[in-house]
Amino acid sequence: MRPHDSKVNFFILEGTNAFAVGIYFNWLFFYTQRQFHFGVVENLGLVALHGLVYSAASWLGGWFAHRVGNFRALKLGFAIMAVALAAGAMLPVAPAQVGVLMLWTFGMCFTWPTLQSLVSDGADGRRLPRLAGIYNVTWSGISAISYFIGGALLERLGVAALFWIPVTIHLGQIGMVFWLERARSGSGGGGPLRQPVPLKLSDEPPGVDAATRKRFLHFALLANPVAYVAINTAIPMIPLVAQRFDLSPTFTGMFCSIWFFVRMGAFLLFWLWPGWHYRFGYLLVAKFFLIVSFLGLLLSPQLWVLLVAQIIFGLSVGLIYYSSLYYSMHGGASKSEHGGVHEAMIGIGTVLGAGFGLGAKYFFPAVNGISIWTVSGLLLLGLFALIWLRYRKESG
Repeated sequence: MRPHDSKVNFFILEGTNAFAVGIYFNWLFFYTQRQFHFGVVENLGLVALHGLVYSAASWLGGWFAHRVGNFRALKLGFAIMAVALAAGAMLPVAPAQVGVLMLWTFGMCFTWPTLQSLVSDGADGRRLPRLAGIYNVTWSGISAISYFIGGALLERLGVAALFWIPVTIHLGQIGMVFWLERARSGSGGGGPLRQPVPLKLSDEPPGVDAATRKRFLHFALLANPVAYVAINTAIPMIPLVAQRFDLSPTFTGMFCSIWFFVRMGAFLLFWLWPGWHYRFGYLLVAKFFLIVSFLGLLLSPQLWVLLVAQIIFGLSVGLIYYSSLYYSMHGGASKSEHGGVHEAMIGIGTVLGAGFGLGAKYFFPAVNGISIWTVSGLLLLGLFALIWLRYRKESG
């Protein structure tokens, strides 16, 4: 295999993207809280707008990469993200920052579906699950590292690091994509990339028929957006948790990154251990403990409770996300369909979580924790919907 064709290059792009995205998005809400005195309503509003753009543009990004080319999609996405964040560094006013986030989100939607496609390009049914496992461990592990050190970087380098570190990374990514494109063209591979193989494993699991595979695919497609309801509601509210415990940004990054690292470990566990495959009970338990840990994450009265909640939260979202991927593979969804749609479903979950939390806080501002309890109610509805979907499918 020629060096420029190695999957390692795409994992490098994936990892650097995860770091840049993590530094900006996960720490943006600390910046808005301190710079503009944003509270729950304003930060959840930002997340809801982000989710709206993400849910629409992810499909567009996947379509663009499929029609125009993966490398062109990556260059466009990284360039838009870099330009948006450079503008953000030079325009420290609240309205401008809203526009920066929307433009940055639009650009990001050209990267993740494309990277998923490049990782799966040309892989056969045996190699594909291994590549998917590496992909998940890579982005989740680098995201954990970015959160762990993000607070320290902001304290030592100032808020400019929130923008200029990702800008520098995106410029380097653009250079790497140009190199990969020229190397491929120079080696006689300048034509369009092969269409990714279908996300379907070569061997069916014993005793699992097509109807069961389809049923579990539906379970996962419902569960994963609901998980992101919890994730992208919790992230903009972590600054309030840090404020309640009087945590510095450095300590917040180290302590509140625990669930990120647990999620990475969960991805590794569920990649290597097949015992959870096609067992509804595991998915059901993960959904239940997602609700419990979400409440513990945001309402914990003591740090040890926050620690335990993070461990449970990371395991829960890890299984739910991996289920979405695995059951899509066995359900036969193609990568070109799955990449953009998968990311769009994450955007929909983001909109629902932030939107419900924002609406509750706006209409009932005097009720303590109303956003948290409202989103928990939404998560509970998702749990009931999962149970209903199972018995509906079985009875049908």
